[in-house]
Amino acid sequence: MTDEDRSKKKQDRESDFQEVYKAWGSAEAEVIKSFLKSHDIPCLFTGLVVQSVHPFSMDGLGEIKILVPKKDYSLAKKLLESHQVE
Repeated sequence: MTDEDRSKKKQDRESDFQEVYKAWGSAEAEVIKSFLKSHDIPCLFTGLVVQSVHPFSMDGLGEIKILVPKKDYSLAKKLLESHQVE
């Protein structure tokens, strides 16, 4: 499989998902993932920086986008909004 094939396969897989939340660190992202998983909603993380290499957030660089399947987006959004801490 070529790099181009892998890239296309990754894009196809991610097109079935929609961003539901932006976390500002791996700890927050893991809490959100655990919360969604407890409601049987799988998720993926995407970001610009590998958090284990550069565990910081600056100007959005350390932001982690949390993606859920499009079919679960509405429920995930409602659950996260209902448990949002000010």
